[in-house]
Order: sequence, then C-alpha cells, then structure tokens
Amino acid sequence: MNELRARVICQEKGTYRIASELGEKLAEVSGKYIFTAKTVSEYPAVGDYVLANWLDDGSRAIITSLFPRKSCFIRKAAGKDKQEQVVAANVDYAFLCMSLNSDFNLRRLERYLSIAWDSGAKPVVVLTKADLCEDIANKLQEVESVAFGVDVFTVSSQNNNYMCVNDFIQPGKTVVFIGSSGVGKSTLINKLLAKDVLETRELRNDGKGKHTTTHRELIELENGAFVIDTPGMRELGMWDSDVGIDMVFADIEELERQCRFSNCSHASEPGCAVRSALEEGTLSAERWESYQKLKRENAYAADSSSYLAAKEARFKNIAILNKCNRKK
Repeated sequence: MNELRARVICQEKGTYRIASELGEKLAEVSGKYIFTAKTVSEYPAVGDYVLANWLDDGSRAIITSLFPRKSCFIRKAAGKDKQEQVVAANVDYAFLCMSLNSDFNLRRLERYLSIAWDSGAKPVVVLTKADLCEDIANKLQEVESVAFGVDVFTVSSQNNNYMCVNDFIQPGKTVVFIGSSGVGKSTLINKLLAKDVLETRELRNDGKGKHTTTHRELIELENGAFVIDTPGMRELGMWDSDVGIDMVFADIEELERQCRFSNCSHASEPGCAVRSALEEGTLSAERWESYQKLKRENAYAADSSSYLAAKEARFKNIAILNKCNRKK
C-alpha cells in the first residue's frame, strides 16, 4: 500500500477521483476521516490536496487526511438547511462569469464578488456573449462601479478575444469558472483547451441558460495550469463572508464610519452619512438594499458556534490573503 500526496480532480457525492504521480484513481475517505470531520467543509473538494493510500490490489485509493487550504470558495448549500458547501479549493483566481444578455445582474455580481474575496482567491469578472450586447460601454461602466479593484473583461465565442484571460492562467496556477447556467463557462474553457472537452449547449428560446456541466472537475492545461469548471448555480447563498462583503461594499463601509453616531441605524439619526448619500444620489437605493440583504443573510448563515469555531481554526489567514490580493 503506497501513501501519496494527490489532488482531487473530480467529486460526485461520496466518490472522488484523485491524481498523483501514480496516475488517476477513484477514491473514498477513510472511516477515521468520517469520524473526525466536524463540518461538511472539512471533507475533500475539487482542488484539494490530500494524503491517500493506493491499495495494493489497484481497485481504489483511501483518502486519510487533507492538506491545509490556501483558499476556499464556500457557499451556503442550496435549500433550506443551514449547511455549507465547498465549491473549489486552492484556487488562485476566481473567474466570475456573467453574460451581457438577460443574465446581466449587478446585484448577483456583488454576491459573487463578496464570496470570492472572502475565499482567499482573487476575483476576475468575465462578461460573456459580448456579441449579443448593443451597449457594452454602459454595461462595463455599471460593472466597474461595483467591482472595485477587480479586472473586468468582455469575451465572445464568435471571435478570439477570450485570450485576454490567458495572463492569469500560468503554469502552476489554478483558476475556477463560476456563474449561472448558460453564461458560457464551458465554451470558454474549451477555447482555452483548444478542443471541445466539455459539453456545451445553445441558449433556450427565452435567453436563459441550460445546465451542461453537472459536477465540478479540475482539468490540467498543456502549460501546466489548472482550470475548474463548475455547474451553473441557481443559488449562491452567503456563508460567513463578512470580509468579502466589507471589501465589495467598501464605499458603504466608509460612509458608515462618517456617521455622527457609531451605532447609527441609518434611519432617523442626525448626521447620518448613509442617508445623506442616498438623498444626494451618490449611493443608489439598490446598492444599499443589496448590502443590507447580504449582511442579513450572512449573519443568519453564520449563526452556528460549532461551524465558526472550526472555520476560525482552518481559515485564520484568509483575511491576510485577501488584503494582499487586493493590493496586487
């Protein structure tokens, strides 16, 4: 039995596919791993590095431990249960994909950016289907008004301008593509691979996307970089993403610091900088409501002492990584 360092390249329910110097192998976690794991996010996810035993009969591998993560894109799992889900781990750049047709939604982008910044990865906004948009300049201006310090690119499958993201896809780096169904994540990855590895589909008649990718998968490019494709997300719930929210809404955080009273509720107190900005039009009501909504949702999801204790131990360096990434 050989014990090796491996990387999780695919995950479907309780089964994993991992890769090491011995090649690829189906794997499962050990009984001890299951017994000691305190939260769902402590289980391996795509992009994770693990220690695994290659069984002598060659049938499978057994994952015994998880190496510390340098980043972790985590969301509240879909549904009503208060449970987290790791979307991808050990990612350098998170490509947040949003199409310039009916999928365009600034409030959703603020949500994606908040979780991306909190993960420890650096977000990059990729606006797809540029050929279907007649007002790209205004759309770009809208995106840049909420994506402070973030690179923003427009791409189209009808031409070769997708190469603009290549600067981030360097040997040894890992990137993840995240977005709603049908925004063109798989198409973009196929372009980078220079071959049709991932299935793609046309949009529905109403302009909405069809699900193509059904599971998360890590793919190695010829230059030694890694990309992770993810299924389209109908829900992207907040999960203890205070740091990310503060970074995305830094303008509102600054306004709150300017209020006359430190405990200002921004309702009727005199000297409220937030209310003044709303009245003057320098802060939109939609952005203010988005900030409040994400804060409320995040507070509700994070209300779990056992989870927070485990997260503090695992991710104590994430805030430092975020600040370093923001300065780059």
